[in-house]
Formats: sequence, structure tokens, C-alpha cells
Amino acid sequence: MNKYIKFVITAIMIACGVYLMMNRNIGWGIVVVILSAIPVLLFFKNEYILLAFWFLRKQNMVKASSWLDKITNYKSQLHRTQYGYFHYLQGLTLAQDNPSKVEPFMRKALEYGLNMKHDRAMATLNIAAGAMQKGRRQEAKNLLEEAKKLDTAGMMTDQIKMMKDQLKMPSMQKHMHNPNMRNRGKFS
Repeated sequence: MNKYIKFVITAIMIACGVYLMMNRNIGWGIVVVILSAIPVLLFFKNEYILLAFWFLRKQNMVKASSWLDKITNYKSQLHRTQYGYFHYLQGLTLAQDNPSKVEPFMRKALEYGLNMKHDRAMATLNIAAGAMQKGRRQEAKNLLEEAKKLDTAGMMTDQIKMMKDQLKMPSMQKHMHNPNMRNRGKFS
């Protein structure tokens, strides 16, 4: 549903409320006018994103993903301030099944903007994990430092510390292609 249809619904509800008030049903008219605020609220906070956050909080990734799939064209269905959260939620729902596909969604989320600092820290942490997975250690180190600065509440200190410890471990994949490098010094 297009986001501007919600304003049309609001106008119709206000008109019905005024009509009820003019026909001496003042109580019901006031109730309908007050209820007309709901579509305006849903213009700024999309119902599908709210439901996806709800199911994400309940750790039900399948239902959260199904509610996000109902947003077919995010630019016509969402307010501009929610573009970042749409990509952020898509990345979080993919994180368990396809961790390699999370990084582009989190980059887009940061590009569009996230309001909360801990959301920006989580997105940065996921980008750092993708960079570490692809072997870009310096970029991962910089992103981890940025995530540490953004995590003012200390909610992700354990994950940041664990990833920093993984960065300190030597990478053995460089020498795995040459079997002589593994046995170097053994018989010399």
C-alpha cells in the first residue's frame, strides 16, 4: 500500500467524525477524530517494520522476514527515515542463515541512516565481521574501533572483544596452498 493512502484514510475519518458531531453524536465523533491519528502514526512508523521488530525481539526470524517481504517497493511504501531500518532488519534476518549476504544490507542501512547509536554499532559490527571473513583485517580493525565508540551502553563489548581476539590470531590460510610451507624446517 502506498504511504500517501494513509493520509486519504485520515481525511475520510476526520470527515466522518465531523459528520457524526454535526448529527449530535459528539462522543462518537470525537472518538473517530482521535482514531484518525493512527494512520498518521503509521505513515511515519510503518506497520510492517513494527511487526518485524516485534518478531525479531521474540527471536522468530522467519515471521520477521515474512513481514519484511510484504514491503515490495520500500521507496513508495516507507517514509524516508525508515529506509535504513528496512535494510537493517533485512540484514539481521539474514544473519543466521547467510552471514556473507549481511554486509551489503548493513552498508545501505548506515548510508540511509539509523537513529539509535546501538543500531549503528550493530551494523558496523556486522560489516566488520564481513570484512574479517573476506580477509580485510585492517578494515575490520577500524570498523571494530568505530563500533566500540558507538556502543556507549556497553551492550556489545563481549562481541567486540571476541572479534578483536580473532583478529589477533594468525591467519594460516596464506600458506595452505603450498604444502612445502607447512613442513618448513621440519627436515632441514
